[in-house]
Amino acid sequence: MAIEPLLTMRKICKDFPGVKALTDVNFTLRAGEIHALLGENGAGKSTLIKVLTGVEKLDDGQIELNGEGILAKNPKHAQALGISTVYQEVNLCANLSVAENIFIGREPKKNGLIDWKTINTRTKELLKKLNIDIDVSQILGQYSVAIQQMIAIARAIDIDAKVLILDEPTSSLDTTECEKLFAVMRQLRSEGIGIVFVTHFLDQVYAVSDRITILRNGQLVGEFLAEKLPKIELIGKMIGKDYDTLSQTIKNSNDDKNTDKKIFLRAEKASSIGNIEAFTLDIKKSEVLGLAGLLGSGRSETARVIFGADKLSTGEIVINGKKETLNRPLDAIKKGIAYCPEDRKTDGILGNLSIRENIILALQAKYGLFKFIGHKEQEEIADRYIKLLEIKTPSREQLIKNLSGGNQQKVILARWLATNPDLLILDEPTRGIDVGTKAEIQKLVVQLADEGMAVIFISSEMDEMIRCCSRMAVFSEKQKLGEIQGDEISEQEIMKMIAGGK
Repeated sequence: MAIEPLLTMRKICKDFPGVKALTDVNFTLRAGEIHALLGENGAGKSTLIKVLTGVEKLDDGQIELNGEGILAKNPKHAQALGISTVYQEVNLCANLSVAENIFIGREPKKNGLIDWKTINTRTKELLKKLNIDIDVSQILGQYSVAIQQMIAIARAIDIDAKVLILDEPTSSLDTTECEKLFAVMRQLRSEGIGIVFVTHFLDQVYAVSDRITILRNGQLVGEFLAEKLPKIELIGKMIGKDYDTLSQTIKNSNDDKNTDKKIFLRAEKASSIGNIEAFTLDIKKSEVLGLAGLLGSGRSETARVIFGADKLSTGEIVINGKKETLNRPLDAIKKGIAYCPEDRKTDGILGNLSIRENIILALQAKYGLFKFIGHKEQEEIADRYIKLLEIKTPSREQLIKNLSGGNQQKVILARWLATNPDLLILDEPTRGIDVGTKAEIQKLVVQLADEGMAVIFISSEMDEMIRCCSRMAVFSEKQKLGEIQGDEISEQEIMKMIAGGK
């Protein structure tokens, strides 16, 4: 492996109003290396990439590529310098063909016309090198997200990238698709390309990375060889805490001393046509109830039925011993139910509204149009939850779209906590956020249950379900299989149930 630095960034500084995003950060990338860039949300990873690629202006510091000083004016200039970025949301044109996406803006021409034969032939040859066998004349949108990621990478390579930045490339991929992506990354590494790999999935870091650079609060924690940094130490460096102690605290606070808990809501033989088959489920106060199962098993659909987002086709919902009709989410909100949805970007945040406005939305809906929450009260509510959840922001009036993913998630939590719910439904509340914020949210979930709230917790990460939940309902293929609780809860038992042993 080459040891000569390909890219060096020295004493990089970047300030935003009220926030020091980067302070004297160093980063070195070598040719033929996969280098993981890690840190909590808000640690400075995205800002460092934006400074490198010309999205944000550098305040201070030096950047060198192959020993020569550079300063990208914008992403297009960065590409010309040999630095390409593939983002989590694939930035391609889904309505154009695969080949058109590869050559868009730089189409080869013949006799003054676009040379489609050359475009298609060169695209086939390029994809063949990456072991991708698809029809390049087909519309890109017909292919999976994984294939689209590969096409974005192929385009970056064909533009003659020396540095390839992959920003959360696996967030929407399954295990098989991830392995295909890793195979491509390893191949590119063998060809001398330097790859910056940004991800929240730590197992993937160790699967494919050579080195790791960790940032925390806009500062450099250090650079490490992946093979010499144990995972537990990595987590500790990312969050600046002893992760073992944090984990133990959550387990101890979740000790179930009172098994005779009051039922807040009972779903009796409830179903929704095409979404979830009839299920019966008791939701108790002072308890974290997990809905476990694989993706598409019926977990989210169950939550949506309880929240009135999906129409009940059979059965009934009983709240505090009284049968209730929940035809829409507003009915559920007025009965003390809150729901943090799985997709915060689509169903959660309103990007062009402030943190204050996002936080008071659900409470205002609960009060109705004729009981307006005054501006001063809005500020007090926002300030209370910004402090409680340690939301990192220079001001309550900051637009929520300018926050990191983890802090956006906290704002959505604040929105629903402000309604003072009896039941809080959390669907993938820690997806795509850093280890430290995950731990904070997990501790908060258990604390809320300890204080008497009923909580439904859904997560694709089995270990955090096991850490937080005192009882679990297990689902598969839109059916509830059964329940386990206390010492019965283990990954092996859950997998056994899903495999067919109720």
